[in-house]
Amino acid sequence: MEMPRFSEAEITRAIVDSAMRQWLELAEVDVAIAGAGPAGLTAAIYLAERGFKTVVFERRLSFGGGIGGGGMLFPRVVVQSPADEVLDKIGCRKEESSKGLYVVNPAEFISKLASAAVDAGATILLGATVIDVVFRKNPLRICGVVLQWSAVELAGLHVDPIAVCSKAVLDCTGHDAEVVAVAARKLPELGLKVVGEGAMFAWEGERYVVENAGRVCPGLYVAGMSVSSVHGTPRMGPIFGGMLLSAKRVAEAVAQDLSQAR
Repeated sequence: MEMPRFSEAEITRAIVDSAMRQWLELAEVDVAIAGAGPAGLTAAIYLAERGFKTVVFERRLSFGGGIGGGGMLFPRVVVQSPADEVLDKIGCRKEESSKGLYVVNPAEFISKLASAAVDAGATILLGATVIDVVFRKNPLRICGVVLQWSAVELAGLHVDPIAVCSKAVLDCTGHDAEVVAVAARKLPELGLKVVGEGAMFAWEGERYVVENAGRVCPGLYVAGMSVSSVHGTPRMGPIFGGMLLSAKRVAEAVAQDLSQAR
């Protein structure tokens, strides 16, 4: 079989042309999600399925957040009922360890989550860090994110960022709740605070991360470990059911808010 002939210039044009067309589309979206971990990817699935234009920004060049490390590098994580319904939805295999408690392979879990998000219509952009928020007054609200390439951040270069406008912003950045933290620091009138997660209490941590997921101020929502950091609730370790249910709950809240605003 003979391969087609092509030049290096054609390769460059193909990449730049396609990428620029994508960025033009992403300048304004319905939902901007910071973090492509379990919460961010799950929220993207449910929101994109509902027809919302959804983009996930991930600072690393890979997705999955804390899933990949398993439990202290043992290549397994746990998901409990009823969150295993999400596993079934994305086609991820599970092994029941005890009643209602399932063991999952991290690599399969990550790949199936990401694939389901893309198949639902969400866009995932890697190597892009959310460094700030866009806001408006009267009423005060968050209405977008400010982005920088992660490589630029690591190099310590001064390069002006660009913004993506959105109707809703989801902080799914994990332990540091980075988006809420920057909003709290730069917009004190919002009354936001990141107190940090508590010590481990797996069952309570899972419960609280679901119960407290939702809107923290107009236009800004939290899911996953960002919830624990904002509210100071316990960490839960290598169990991810709460992350999935937290994201599903936030997706429902965002969908309801955006539908009412139409």
